[in-house]
Amino acid sequence: MKNKVVTNCCNGQVFDPFRSFGQRCSKLVKEQRARFYIFRKCVAFLVCWHDSGVDL
Repeated sequence: MKNKVVTNCCNGQVFDPFRSFGQRCSKLVKEQRARFYIFRKCVAFLVCWHDSGVDL
């Protein structure tokens, strides 16, 4: 039996139906953590930029 891997054409994500639930959850947690980190950095940048009073 072959291991079937399906690729989503819209975002390039690969779905492996034989991957365990824990591995899928771990991947999702890592992705969300990275997104949250970027979001925090952007908010901190905007707050610091606003506090400095610099106008473009």
